[in-house]
Order: sequence, then structure tokens, then C-alpha cells
Amino acid sequence: MGRTVVLITGCSSGIGLHLALRLASDPSQSFKVYATLRDLSTQGLLWEAARSRGCPPGSLETLQLDVREADSVAAARERVTEGRVDVLVCNSGRGLLGPIEVHGADAVGSLLDVNVAGTVRTLQAFLPDMKRRRSGRILVTGSVGGMMAVLSPLQGLPFNAVYCASKFALEGLCESLAVLLPPFGVHVSIIECGPVRTAFQEKLEGGALDATDPETRDLFRRYQRHCERIYREAAQDPEEVTEVFLTALRAPKPALRYFSTERFLPLARLRLDDPSGCSYVAAMHRTVFNDEAAEGPEGPPEEAGAEELGGPELGAPPATPQ
Repeated sequence: MGRTVVLITGCSSGIGLHLALRLASDPSQSFKVYATLRDLSTQGLLWEAARSRGCPPGSLETLQLDVREADSVAAARERVTEGRVDVLVCNSGRGLLGPIEVHGADAVGSLLDVNVAGTVRTLQAFLPDMKRRRSGRILVTGSVGGMMAVLSPLQGLPFNAVYCASKFALEGLCESLAVLLPPFGVHVSIIECGPVRTAFQEKLEGGALDATDPETRDLFRRYQRHCERIYREAAQDPEEVTEVFLTALRAPKPALRYFSTERFLPLARLRLDDPSGCSYVAAMHRTVFNDEAAEGPEGPPEEAGAEELGGPELGAPPATPQ
């Protein structure tokens, strides 16, 4: 049997780069990896790492692919010499951080174009052939927000409203396809990542804080300090996260969702325990802003419970499929 052909979007850095290297250097030599990048001038880091990892000749190729342009996606598909893609990894994404009132329309549209419409364009290009062959795996990177999106994208996070909206959209997209595609032998999985040590947070697009009110600016500064603490305590190495992708890729019966960490699941469960959303909103506000909350007329603010602040101890093994 031939090698499994894997195409990954967004491989200039971070999870995409590390996953491409992990598969191309796998001891089984059972993968042919097409690592795609929007700008091929940034591929030097990937090839340098591939040489240091000892990736066998022919195990890794790079292609130009910009998920914002349907023609670019189609051109990349035509350059896959095997004529098929067995595993498609939709990993391209960008973030947008700050109060919603400071985001320009272009920044909002650009994020949605990459995170949502870009994923749709990629699926439209590669899914029809998978359906015809009645075989295929689709893996979608859930929370690519690293330090800022420390929770499942099924949770709203302050100062990440548009980013979280894009991730909610991907959840609906993937869940809908997961229901539809089993008769075609195609399986869809979302890899829900917590904070990951990548350059993603350095690429975040924000807005001018002076365009909002002083109280919101103060809350934003407190939110940033909270994220810095969470990043120090809980950020995972990309290599650890890639193993979760491998689990989904190799599973005989893939689950819809895989989690790279269980640390933040207790907050997610609040949404199910209280469908009104009141418990989640209150717990999230305490979790993010309680550290420096001013003492009110009734005394110090109530401490958030341990189950709201992180759940399982750091170092717990990656979550089993949910």
C-alpha cells in the first residue's frame, strides 16, 4: 500500500510546521506531506528543521496556498503528484485581540476570510475527491489562539469576540459535515488546542485602545496579565499537541473532538450544566478578572473555586476523545 498523502495548510510556523515535520520524519515512513504556506519565502525555517530532523527524501514538499483565494487552493491541489489527498489538515488561522469597538471592518473581514471562508474554500477543493473515493480524513485545528484562546472555542473569551465567533463557526461547520460524511467514508475531527508555545500570539492583530473608555482599558490590561499567567503555567509545546493530531489521524473510528489538554474542560462543562449561560458567564468573569478585582463595599471578591480555575493538575495526560 502506498504512503498516506497529507496536505496541511498554514505551515510557516507553529502547529502546522511541527505537524508537517512530525509526519515527514515518522519512523514508519508511511506519510507523504505537502506543507503549504501563503508565502513560500518563509519556508526556510521548515526546511532547516526538516534537515535537522532527518526527514527522508521525498517525504516532504512545500506548496504555495493562500486560503483567501480559491484559485490558489485549486492550484495547490493540482500540484499534488499522487492525484489524491488522504488527510487534509485545515490549520490556517489568525487572531484579533482587543475591545470589539476598536476593530476596523477590514481587520474583522480579514479574520473571517481566513478562519471561516478560507476553511470552506479548502474543503470545497479537496472534499469532492474524498467523497468520490469514499475515503478521507479531515482534521481542523480548533483553538489556534495559543495564549489568548486558552479554552475550547465553544466558549466566549473576553476581548476575543470576533476570533471566538470564527471558532464557533468552525465548530458548526465541522459538526455538520461529521453528521453528513460517514456514508462516504470521510471523517471529520476538530483538534481543540489550549495555549501552545508558538509565534501565533506575536501575530495577533489588535486595535487602538485609546478609542475606548478607561474602564475597558483597565479590564483589558487585567485580561492581558491573566493570559500571561495562564501561558506561563499551562502552555504546551507544539510537539505535544501534534501527538493529538496523530491520535486522530490513526484512530480506526475517529471522534469528532480531541482535546490537547483537560485543564480547561470544567469551564466548558458549566455550559452544559446551566444552559442559561449564567454560571459560565459568572465563572469566566471571576476566572479572568478576579486576581486584581477591587474590594467592594461588601468586602473582598469571592474566590473562584478550583474547578473554575483550571480543573485537573498540570501535567495530566491529553484528554481522550469526546
